[in-house]
Amino acid sequence: MWITFKKKAPKAIKEIRKFAQKAMGTTDVRIDVKVNKQIWSRGIRSVPRRVRVRIARKRNEEEDAKEEFYSLVTVAEVPPEGLKGLGTKVIDDAD
Repeated sequence: MWITFKKKAPKAIKEIRKFAQKAMGTTDVRIDVKVNKQIWSRGIRSVPRRVRVRIARKRNEEEDAKEEFYSLVTVAEVPPEGLKGLGTKVIDDAD
């Protein structure tokens, strides 16, 4: 599907937000500044093909929050040998 080149980077951010909502089950998704810089690193129209992200579900500490949890999207470091063979790792933090 074709998209106007002036909307590629904003569309990528929206797609990351949509993926995090679906994967983590929260409507409140917060994207880290480093993720935004990674997407916009080559300009508005030549966004990176793949960006490896880490999504964490965190408890909302605000008193007047609508939801109990929010999702935080951060950049995951890519190993020098590449992404082949890497799987999903579930990390259970006991808060």
